[in-house]
Amino acid sequence: TRRQRQMFIRDRDETINLIVTGFNRGGLLVEGDNIQGFVPVSHLVDLPGERIDEEREELLSDYVGQSLLLKVIECDPDRGRVVLSERAALAKPGKRKQLLDSLECGSHVWGSVTNITDFGVFVDLGGLEGLIHVSELSWGRVRHPSDTVGLGDKVEVFVIKVDGERSRVALSLKRLYPNPWESVDNRYQPGQITDAIITSILPFGAFARLEEGLDGLIHVSEMGQTNEAIKPSDLLYEGQQIQVRILQVDATRQRLGLSLCLERQPETIPVRESFEEV
Repeated sequence: TRRQRQMFIRDRDETINLIVTGFNRGGLLVEGDNIQGFVPVSHLVDLPGERIDEEREELLSDYVGQSLLLKVIECDPDRGRVVLSERAALAKPGKRKQLLDSLECGSHVWGSVTNITDFGVFVDLGGLEGLIHVSELSWGRVRHPSDTVGLGDKVEVFVIKVDGERSRVALSLKRLYPNPWESVDNRYQPGQITDAIITSILPFGAFARLEEGLDGLIHVSEMGQTNEAIKPSDLLYEGQQIQVRILQVDATRQRLGLSLCLERQPETIPVRESFEEV
């Protein structure tokens, strides 16, 4: 049956040739040899994931009618879901299963970044992809995964979980390093003045980084301005080095409350017009 065929091919880690019958924004529809499935964009060798939507659609349409050498990387017959990969097919037969069997929770391995999404980063471990969820990228605040890594980057990752049944691997970047929040009380106390770097600006305030993994919020009310109509973006810019006063340290909730020290800045903070051209 089709169900048995799908499971057999996945378990044997075989490569198969399937015809591309269609596409959507996320990838290609393929079928043949009693199998129908889907190939995500991130699993196509010659289609980088950073393509803009219009260009991606045109490139995907060129695949229709072509035969691709693929491997089944996920199979859920009950949901009618079969996911295949052209990238995984580059590895020798049995390599995927070998990797799954060899990976251990807590181990450190190297891989290449193959796709970056809003929810995380996919890393090829040599024929098997793992996911670094956005919450596992840094101990600090991550605005978007693309701010942390780039496509094609070689990265060392920490293995959190290996699901052999579903052929899934959960990875982490932040667990390669100590959690700075566990010792934050030893380094920072309310009233202390320290250096920081602005990492992002929002309508209600700005986030500033004291050290890797430790980001705190400077609320707009703590920017030393009496004008209620002031915008944080009129006063600060990303990457700016400033000095802040620690207002609150909450290690349990991983939160830092900060205040901008206007009188302690190395230089007067430039107004918006002075750095808009930088």
